[in-house]
Amino acid sequence: MSHSHTRVTEALRVEACPVTEVLDRVAGKWSIGILIAAAHGPVRFTELERAIQGISRRMLTLNLRRLERDGLLVRTVYPTVPPKVEYSLTPMARELHASLTGLVGWAERHRSAIAEARAAYDTAAEQRPDTD
Repeated sequence: MSHSHTRVTEALRVEACPVTEVLDRVAGKWSIGILIAAAHGPVRFTELERAIQGISRRMLTLNLRRLERDGLLVRTVYPTVPPKVEYSLTPMARELHASLTGLVGWAERHRSAIAEARAAYDTAAEQRPDTD
């Protein structure tokens, strides 16, 4: 392999890594739920916890911190007793929300067809001889 080919391959790998990292972060099960739940305006931790079925407090906390770190959420603390904390989407996250809404809508429209396709595949796979 030539030296120039190695440099190009390395440059592509380094350039692609951040994109896959971003996609992994925003496409995560909990991230999508948080971003969709926070899209309707500032939302409190307990409201998010109620809105996202199955998420633990710890997992919610970790994902909120990651999304805040990535610049997708703004955390606002109000000086009250006890402190009031709200989360809201940044402009960048609002742009992402449009895509997520489309993806969620697609999943809702096609979930029955996907379930049927899986069942058909599994039935056919049971009838095929094992050739792998």
